[in-house]
Amino acid sequence: MREHGWRLHAWVLMSNHFHLLLETPQANLVTGMKWLLGTFSQGWNRARRRRGHVFQGRYKSVPVRGSDADPYYFRIVADYIHLNPARAGLAGGKRGRLTGYSWSSLGAYDKGRGPEWLVFDRVLRAFELARDGRGRRAYVAWLEARAANDGGAIDAEATKALKRDWYLGKECFKDRLLKLLEKPAARTRSGGAARGGGPVRDRGEKEAARLLAEGTRELGLPGDRKGLEGLKKSDPWKMRLAALLRAQTTVPNEWIADKRAMGHPASHVSGRRRRSF
Repeated sequence: MREHGWRLHAWVLMSNHFHLLLETPQANLVTGMKWLLGTFSQGWNRARRRRGHVFQGRYKSVPVRGSDADPYYFRIVADYIHLNPARAGLAGGKRGRLTGYSWSSLGAYDKGRGPEWLVFDRVLRAFELARDGRGRRAYVAWLEARAANDGGAIDAEATKALKRDWYLGKECFKDRLLKLLEKPAARTRSGGAARGGGPVRDRGEKEAARLLAEGTRELGLPGDRKGLEGLKKSDPWKMRLAALLRAQTTVPNEWIADKRAMGHPASHVSGRRRRSF
């Protein structure tokens, strides 16, 4: 998530699917999902010593109206995601606390800590709750009660809204989306809103080039291609710089391998990635 500047508000991983409630400050949903699904699949297959596809078909993305002035739809999605284990009969009520389900962001809400890319404030604000421990505990208690009393069911109006075809919001939100499709939106520039209200940092080639130049100087690597080619493709400092670029930007392995004269990207860049799931 950090690599793409995403803000994740709620998530759940089930046995055969997952749900994410996320914001993409930059227009990088496609590249981000390619990275996420690809990296998860590699880790899953490696842990189980298997090959082949893990996910069936393309993911589905639905724009959700998230305005503070009209938080209804944002609340629907957050609840739908966090109550998923209850509806599946895996947690909640007689099956134990909903927060006991490990593969959900609700546990982080309960404890008040989680990965840096998980943001609590937006969901709590949508429910008009204090953005501190009291608010988090109230939100968790609300969901635990729903899981225990009605199995995490979503009311008829919310269910109808969730079944809409390609967007979640009022008609005016639909019109706004259609206008955006009519003409390409300007790319987000530095100075937009970020996780904490600060500037959005570019994660593409511009940022990669900056980190590349800075890292080359700091590590004392040759600044020209000929000098780089004189070093081994598996030079530890080249590998360290490549790992930094992969962690902080969205540029593909081919771009990194070419700029660092590291040979085939699959042999040296991808092989260094170690992530757990």
